[in-house]
Amino acid sequence: MLGPIGTQELLIIAFVILLLFGAKKIPAFARSLGQGLNEFKQGKRELEDEIQTARDEAKA
Repeated sequence: MLGPIGTQELLIIAFVILLLFGAKKIPAFARSLGQGLNEFKQGKRELEDEIQTARDEAKA
């Protein structure tokens, strides 16, 4: 069974990413990844708000 990812595995993954994308593209890649994560979280919050509103209306 596989255990949690350790330091060595993370270093290998980082090295492979560096080889694939190059040092200049990594900041842009990280920025776009962060923006996508923020958009996902915002969509999740909006969906939770809609569900809560529907529940409140159903109780009233």
